[in-house]
Amino acid sequence: MLHAVGRTEFDHAVVMVRDRLDALAPHFERQGFHLSDKAVHNLGSCNRLIVLEGTYVELLGWPPGAPPARKEIADSPFGLEALVFRTYDADATYQRLLAAGFAVNPVQELTRPAMLDGQEVQARFHTVRFAEQPLPGIRMYFCRHLTPECVWSPELMAHPNGARNLLRIDARAADARGVAERLALVAGVTAEAANGGWDVPLANLRIHVQQDAEADTPVLSTLTLENRDGAHYTLDTGL
Repeated sequence: MLHAVGRTEFDHAVVMVRDRLDALAPHFERQGFHLSDKAVHNLGSCNRLIVLEGTYVELLGWPPGAPPARKEIADSPFGLEALVFRTYDADATYQRLLAAGFAVNPVQELTRPAMLDGQEVQARFHTVRFAEQPLPGIRMYFCRHLTPECVWSPELMAHPNGARNLLRIDARAADARGVAERLALVAGVTAEAANGGWDVPLANLRIHVQQDAEADTPVLSTLTLENRDGAHYTLDTGL
C-alpha cells in the first residue's frame, strides 16, 4: 500500500521498447527480474513491469507491426526515457503545475487489465501529463494509483536476482544545475549541489544530474537498484 508523505515520491521509470516488447522482455528476465504479464492500456499502449518496493520500472511499447499507439510516445527513443512522479491528488497536482507556469493537460484516466487473487480486474490510474514537456529529452508526468494492489503484489516483487528497490536515477546535461532546478520545480522540491553535479531529492530516491558539456539535450543515463542483501547495481536496458 502507498502512503502519502511530505516530499514528492518517485513512482516509476519508463524504458521504451517501442514495438519490440515481446522480443526484448527476455533480456530483462535473463538478468533475474520477474516481469508482470503483458497488459494493454485503454489508450492502446502495452507494458510489462519490474515491480520493486514502492516503485517499478515499466517496459512500455505498442503491438508489433502497429503504428505507435499514443501521440506522446510516438517519437520516444529506445531505452530509459521517462520519469513518473507520484501524486495522491491528481486535480491538486494539475492546479499546482498550472500555477507554476507549466503547460498541462487535464487529468486523464488510464486503465489496463491486471490479475489479482486469480481474477482479472482493471488497474486504474489518474495521470497528469504535460502538453509541452518541461525539459527536452526527458518525458515526465504524474501518476495517481487508484488500485495500487494491482501493481504491488508480492509475487511480482519476488525477483530471482534479489532486486528490492530503486535507489538512484542518473541524468546528464550541459547545464546540470538548470536541469536539476527544472526537475525540482516539477516535483515541488529544492535541488541541491552534490558530487560534482546536482541532486533532486525525492521522498524515496534521488535524481542526480551530472554536468556533461557534450549532452546536446538532457538525457537519462542509468537506474541504480539495491538488492535484498544491500548490494547496488545498474539496470542493463540492453537498448
